[in-house]
Amino acid sequence: HNYILSFCPVRCVQILLLLCGLLQVLAVDNVDFGAHVENQTGARDSLSRKHHRVYQLYSRTSGKHVQVLGRKILARGEDGDKFAQVVVEADTFGSQVRIRGKETNFYLCMNRKGKLVGRKASGRMDECVFVEMVLENNYTAWMSAHYSGWYMGFTKKGRPRRGPQTRANQRDVHFMKRFPPGEQPGPQNCGFTTIGKRGRRTRGNRGPPHTQP
Repeated sequence: HNYILSFCPVRCVQILLLLCGLLQVLAVDNVDFGAHVENQTGARDSLSRKHHRVYQLYSRTSGKHVQVLGRKILARGEDGDKFAQVVVEADTFGSQVRIRGKETNFYLCMNRKGKLVGRKASGRMDECVFVEMVLENNYTAWMSAHYSGWYMGFTKKGRPRRGPQTRANQRDVHFMKRFPPGEQPGPQNCGFTTIGKRGRRTRGNRGPPHTQP
């Protein structure tokens, strides 16, 4: 076991510090641990790496993809439609995201009346933040972070539903994230490091050894 500990001392120290911090939180009387996790999930983090990924959002109800056409939002896009390509932006520890049309640069937002609208980036973006939720049926739902209980949803004709008319168990709010044509990530060559009995590191996944002719 000595060579394992010597190989990852920093990681071991990080795990011990994390466990100690967790024990300290649990040791405090009358701590609402659920509220603590919720607060940390929604906290903005300027240090961690921001994740921006391009998707198509396939609507279970309309059978088409969500389109950000500027101020107008629909779910009538065919596979590969340029207006159906959206950038899902995440910069928190949890699942809060913003959805931006790649072609128009308008953000998908929900106003105080529960209507889905497109907006340009501005100082007021609280209505453009959604909580991404993976459901038991493996579909994904997006709930407004500003108006809890209101979800992004569409009718069979691809028209937006108002937030107050939506529920998490409705087909109207169920989506699948799909990669646009030609942007599916291929298999990656994942190198790894192993340690032999003598403590010498060897590199994996390098291909066949070079032989002299």
